[in-house]
Amino acid sequence: AREKDCWAVDAPVSGGDIGARDGKLAIFAAGDSAVVQWLTPLFEVLGKPTFMGEAGCGQSCKIANQIVVGANLLGLSEGLVFADKAGLDVRKWMDAIKGGAAGSMAMELYGERMIKKDFRPGGFAEYMVKDMGMGVDVVEESEDERVVVLPGAALGKQLFSAMVANGDGKLGTQGLVSVIERINGK
Repeated sequence: AREKDCWAVDAPVSGGDIGARDGKLAIFAAGDSAVVQWLTPLFEVLGKPTFMGEAGCGQSCKIANQIVVGANLLGLSEGLVFADKAGLDVRKWMDAIKGGAAGSMAMELYGERMIKKDFRPGGFAEYMVKDMGMGVDVVEESEDERVVVLPGAALGKQLFSAMVANGDGKLGTQGLVSVIERINGK
């Protein structure tokens, strides 16, 4: 961009459809700090910008975010399926644990939707495959010493890929519970 006398920033977002609708997106802005600062009033209309550093850092932040979201959704999915198979009332189970270390924003946002099988998308499962893949697949392609091996994210990507293979790529990421249920014969 600079060679063409232009400026570029990367500013991926998190917050899904609700965050976008309510102007409450988390915005991971990166690039020249003065340009990001100049764009901040625009970003603030959309949500809360955070300056992440040089160009590319915004995308790296988004990938790391998706790795954590995917892990939370996987844990919640497995916990729900286990609780159900153990004969627990899954709503009571969630109420009992949400105030402790197992509680999470994923549980708050998606727990009830998962129980009701409400898989309307905030973010598509197929996008989770793409985002997690950007963190996991790079291991095979690079000798860069900043690359790390992420076995949990690799498993999460495979399970979200199973959603896509099952024809559920356009469902919300909370639909991951359906994969865990299928694995367990439900």
